[in-house]
This record gives sequence, structure tokens and C-alpha cells, in this order.
Amino acid sequence: MNYIANTLVDGAGSYCRHIPLMLFCACAAAQNYPSKPLRYIMPTTGASEVVGRLVAQGMSEVLGQQVLVDVRAGAGGNLGAEIAAKSPADGYTLLQITQSHAVNVSLFKSLAYDVLRDFTPITKTDLSPLIVVVHPSLPVKTIADLVRIAKAKPGAINYGSAGVGTSTYLATELFKNVAGVNLLEVPYRGGAPAQTAVIAGEVSVYFAPIATALPFVKDRRLRGIAVGTAQRLPMLPEYPTVAESGYPDYEASNWHGIVVPAKTPKEIVGVLHAAALAAIKKPEIAKRMIELGFTPVGDQPEAFAAFIRADIEKWRKVVQQKGITAE
Repeated sequence: MNYIANTLVDGAGSYCRHIPLMLFCACAAAQNYPSKPLRYIMPTTGASEVVGRLVAQGMSEVLGQQVLVDVRAGAGGNLGAEIAAKSPADGYTLLQITQSHAVNVSLFKSLAYDVLRDFTPITKTDLSPLIVVVHPSLPVKTIADLVRIAKAKPGAINYGSAGVGTSTYLATELFKNVAGVNLLEVPYRGGAPAQTAVIAGEVSVYFAPIATALPFVKDRRLRGIAVGTAQRLPMLPEYPTVAESGYPDYEASNWHGIVVPAKTPKEIVGVLHAAALAAIKKPEIAKRMIELGFTPVGDQPEAFAAFIRADIEKWRKVVQQKGITAE
């Protein structure tokens, strides 16, 4: 196998070495899997699709079969998740799961799938920090500026979101809550059109994934004012956090991971897990992810499952407190 096995740190803090050996053992157990191309469903666009395609590229190289990206955006990620949940549990359909799926458990009274029951976690691929950006026409350079104007004219400033329940939506609603401001939501069908809208000046504010917003911030088509992480980002040290801008309880970042339909054979889960870790830690892919604003992760299935459960509870409190509903 033509890749380097790097040391990985799993969610429990232990070390997982010798990925080629892991992959070989898992492949032996799964015999001839995979014998045909795999489908990797992308339930949202924008930054999620960007990182998904990087992971798919790496997994294709490791598995020796194409991992074909199938974009099925819509309904806050529910459309793609429903398709994946109803797919055969044979290891040939993967789903990119995001923070939205953890939130949708509380947002929707009924879903055509159960994120805990209908899927088997493979790994969390990355964390995706958010950056607060504004259209240059808005006279705002800091979070304090934004809050001052928003309070002076309640509801006059609008913000773009990728839809109810998405990371951009929740990040903004959480900010509205902690800052005590009223920003008017303008929903779009995915992150890409929402970001295009703020670049075009259709909306004034966007809590954007750094991966997609950074090029436009650099060429000054967007103005960055703060990041949503708990601490300043090494790649953007000049931008303060929302927390240090006066709202210490604020933290919001998206995340992405891979799941497969429940009842997928454990041997195949092992193959996919080893392949995903190898892909994430390929030097060229890890470097590119970091350049784009993603933080590579790569944890164990059990750790990822626990993380999903914890995130469901975290955002359940926000949804209930704000009285948010998608129905």
C-alpha cells in the first residue's frame, strides 16, 4: 500500500498505529470487500462538501475503489440521511453526518430516520470552525459594532443561514441569545447559496465555515470580525473570538463524520474505519484540510458514537430554550 501510516490519537486519548496492518486484517475478514465503487452521500453543500470530497479522494486511494460523492442536499441534511438509512447495509453506501443531524433530533417532531438507531458510526473526520463575516457595506468591524447597530435597529440587520438546524443557523441563534440582539434570518438551500448571498450583499451577516469563507475574506469581498471557537485560531490569530469579545459562554463549530446504515457487518465497518483514518492522515490531505480551515480528527467508532449522543443533548437545550422548530 502506497501511503505512510501516521500515528493517530483516538477519542479516548490512546494511540492507534500501523494503519496498513489494521486495514489488511480488516480486509482479510471482509474477504473481497470492496469489489465495486462506493457511494458517499453528501447531505449538505458548502464547506461540508469540500471536506467530504477530500476524504472521499483519500479513501478511494486506500481502498482501491472509487468513493463517489453523491450530493443530496435539502431539508437541513435530512434528505440525504433518509436515503442513506434506507440503503442496504452492505458497506457500499456511506453518509457524511454533521452537527445538523444531531440538532434535527430536537428540531423535528418526526423524522424518517433515527440518527442513533439507523446508523453505525465510523469516525469523526474533522472539526470546522466558524467565522463571523459581514458584507463590506455594513459599517461593522467588531462584534461590539454589530451588537450596537443591531440593538439600535432591531430586526433591520439580516443574516444568511443554510436552513433551520444547520451550523450557520444555530451559531447565529446562539449569538442572538447571548448578545440579546434581533437579527432577521434569511434561509437558503445550503451553505453555498447562503455565502453567495452575503458576498452579493443580499444579506449582511453570515456565521460562515472558515473553509469556504476564507478566500473571500482575504480578497476583501467579505469582512471577518470574529471566530466562533473557544480560543483564537493559529491560522487566523488576528481575529478575536466571540467569547473574548464580551460573550464568554459562546462557542460554536461544525463537525463532520462518516456513518453507514445500521447492521453493516462489523468486519466491513473495520475496513471503512481503517481506510478513513488512513485517508485523513495522508500528509497531503491533512495539510490541505488544515489550509482550508478544517481540523482533522479521526477517532474510534465508539468515541464518535458517544460524541454524537453528547452533541444531541447539547443542542437540545438550545433548541428548547429558543423554542426553535422546523415544522
